[in-house]
Amino acid sequence: MKESVVHFLKRHHIQFKGRNILIGVSGGPDSIALLHMLSNYVKNEDAYIEAIIVNHQLREEAKKDIEYVREMCENLNVPVSSDVVDVYKYSKNKKVSIQVAARELRYKAFERKMREIKADYLVLGHHGDDQIETLIMNMARAANSSSLVGIPFQRPFSGGMIIRPLLSVSKAEINAYCDKYQLNPQIDASNEDTSYTRNDIRKNVIPKLRERNSLLHLTGQYLNETLMEDELFMVTKAKKAFEKLMFLNGKENIVKMDVRELKKYERPLQRRIYRLTLDYLYEEILPNSLSYKHEESFLQLINSEQNKVIDFPRYLRLEKSYSQLLFYFAKKKNDVGFFQKEIQEIPAEITLPNGDQLMVSYSEDLLNENKFSFILPFKSNVFSFIVRQRQAGDKMKYRGLQGTKKIKDILIDEKIPRHEREHTYLLVDDNGEILWLIGLRKSMVQFDSEDKSYILFTYKLKNKL
Repeated sequence: MKESVVHFLKRHHIQFKGRNILIGVSGGPDSIALLHMLSNYVKNEDAYIEAIIVNHQLREEAKKDIEYVREMCENLNVPVSSDVVDVYKYSKNKKVSIQVAARELRYKAFERKMREIKADYLVLGHHGDDQIETLIMNMARAANSSSLVGIPFQRPFSGGMIIRPLLSVSKAEINAYCDKYQLNPQIDASNEDTSYTRNDIRKNVIPKLRERNSLLHLTGQYLNETLMEDELFMVTKAKKAFEKLMFLNGKENIVKMDVRELKKYERPLQRRIYRLTLDYLYEEILPNSLSYKHEESFLQLINSEQNKVIDFPRYLRLEKSYSQLLFYFAKKKNDVGFFQKEIQEIPAEITLPNGDQLMVSYSEDLLNENKFSFILPFKSNVFSFIVRQRQAGDKMKYRGLQGTKKIKDILIDEKIPRHEREHTYLLVDDNGEILWLIGLRKSMVQFDSEDKSYILFTYKLKNKL
């Protein structure tokens, strides 16, 4: 294993001589094998090496892991420090999952220690099988090539660089190394729980693939490196195009571009220009709210003659007006008092300005609708909804109508008094299509025998609550 790792480091031009090295250690086979191997390797490189273990306070065995790592480091004559983090508190405050909270706090601890010892490298124990698992997981959920890339061998971090030397070896090689040197690493029992997607892939998918390719970990690593190189090349070109195309108004968080100029670029660059625009506008990308459907809407819009407004998550709007494309946040453009509320989580309960309520829930029954309820089949191509007041120019398709009709004309046909029209509300999907003019008109919804669950919208009047 050592020969493979040394060759891998040299191929990536990593030199440890005279460097300060921090190793993230957990007590498991991967990081312990890495610690043991590097502590011996850097003795001949005139380098300083130190270890760090982070206690996430998630497992009862955590104290035992720390004691084991301290003993191992003492035997190897490697300085070691530990850091305790409160994952549950962080998860609650930041409203993120336990896994995300643990990772963010762990890397914050790594960053603090790197600055303290002026580390050039943070060395982590991700291995070749981790790479394959990540690539397969990404393949199962990714809708674009940039999302396919796996674990990078190296990336900048805290004034230095994160490197992962064990990406060149398999889990079996690591276990064999631990057995050879009688390291007796700690074993996390949760790694056997196949209810976790990664564990399921590790236990049930990778062994079958390895039957076809015994060097699967090397193939996966090479694939990942080529994917990352190709993506870097495309993103570099896209950034140049973005800078040339865009008119950016940072004060109002607005992006404008000329559709005619944008269409001169190849489709792969158009997609990346779109993603760069979202990176610029959003403080953070919303993986559960943004989908390939939004990207496809963008591409269709720029290649059509239609003038249209499309709603994106968190009030972002994409508007095409003749030759101009405009991204802006509606809550900053609307008049004071305009009501708009995004629905991203179900169940939900929204109180409207007039005191009425819109209730959103899941249902397993296809209930009989009335004028105050609306049912959609639960399908993955709808990711969020917006309930809002009507705007000038709003149009919709509805049952029994050929083509579209302006909301204004529907209200006139229904003889809704002018002073009541401001309290007319629309349910809109994440592509800007009006699904329900609440209490009056419903869009055409297709149901089929395969539908097993539904989203139920119920409108409750204030005087009937």
